[in-house]
Amino acid sequence: MQLAFFTQGGKVVTISKQAEFWRGVKDTLPLILGTVPFGIVFGALGVNGGLSPLATLSMSLFVYAGSSQFVAAGLVASGVGAGFIILTTLVVNLRHMLYAASLSPYVQSLGQRWLLPLGFSLTDETFAVVARRYPEADDSPYKHWYHLGSALAMYSNWQLSTVLGIAAGTQLQSIAAWGLDFAMVVTFVGIVVPLLVSRPLVVCALVASVVAVLTAGMPNKLGLLVAAGAGIAAGVAAEHWRAEPTLAQEAQA
Repeated sequence: MQLAFFTQGGKVVTISKQAEFWRGVKDTLPLILGTVPFGIVFGALGVNGGLSPLATLSMSLFVYAGSSQFVAAGLVASGVGAGFIILTTLVVNLRHMLYAASLSPYVQSLGQRWLLPLGFSLTDETFAVVARRYPEADDSPYKHWYHLGSALAMYSNWQLSTVLGIAAGTQLQSIAAWGLDFAMVVTFVGIVVPLLVSRPLVVCALVASVVAVLTAGMPNKLGLLVAAGAGIAAGVAAEHWRAEPTLAQEAQA
């Protein structure tokens, strides 16, 4: 067992890889509860929409992106071509580039054997917890083990939920009408709200929310991309405005 020693509040703190890993698992558990119904609904929709149980499970194993999987399953059921499905899911997943850019300062020193699995498993839920852990003011060199714990917990949960949905979907044709996917909306609210710790972040969230509603009818989920761009621009503007010195401050300088 490897240990790291650092000072926190005047006290020497020890932490191990295992401790970071299990802390990541524990901090992700509340978000897992909200994704279980979402995974079950996807499994049911997949098999009822024309995908085989193996194909449905393979999407969770190798695509591993809830929103994109829902979109792809719906397009498959509509008989859309593979090229269009790939393009649409790419657009839906573009937000993960923003996640990766945000975390890159903390993981850039890791080798490919870490970056590849951590990048593949970077979901909304995992990002929400690791984005709070990485900037914490301690010198632990094992924060990527925290990231790994969160990622593996969420990945295992998604596979199990998909299997349950596949099993239920073959028996209950109307499971998608039960409204279980509403749990994902609540989960996303739980992800976003704790991150709104400054005025620019609040402005970003409000603008993105309004634009997302206004552009909900755009094809191929392009509204999500437009809303993300608008939110980022509003947040940057708010940050710039907050940092801009007032005339009174300039006079005192």
